[in-house]
Amino acid sequence: MRPSESFACKGKASMRRLFRAIGKANGDALVEMAIVLPLLTLLLLGAFDMGMAAYTSIEVSNAALAGVQYGAQNATAAGDVTGIQNAAAADASNITLGPTSASHTCICADGSASTCKPTDCSGSAIVTILTVQTQATFTPFFHIPRIPTSFTIQGQAIQKVMQ
Repeated sequence: MRPSESFACKGKASMRRLFRAIGKANGDALVEMAIVLPLLTLLLLGAFDMGMAAYTSIEVSNAALAGVQYGAQNATAAGDVTGIQNAAAADASNITLGPTSASHTCICADGSASTCKPTDCSGSAIVTILTVQTQATFTPFFHIPRIPTSFTIQGQAIQKVMQ
């Protein structure tokens, strides 16, 4: 027998052993799938919920930004709370936005404190700062025991009002 024939015989024998081993594992893949499928489903549901929570958070923050951008146009728009709320609600049309609040504070251009009275800043201008806060309630699709069934997500934007 030549060396190449010996190698060919060993190769055929090992292939036969491999095919026999594969043939004996008839239901193993089905059992493994039955074990892994529920875990994979839970993982996918968790990823879906996390994605929806992130989306809601982005929408709430962007709504606050839209409201503050509307109000920061000028002093008249900064006092238009209804307009600020409408701008925020229009930006977050894909979610149910909760209450939106707007407030303004003042400082002097030189950095000193101001109560927004024209006589507060002698020698410098009054700078008005507008703050808009938004919120929405997020309810996860998949509920886990001992974890709240809903969460309040808040957004805030702060901007200087144009003079």
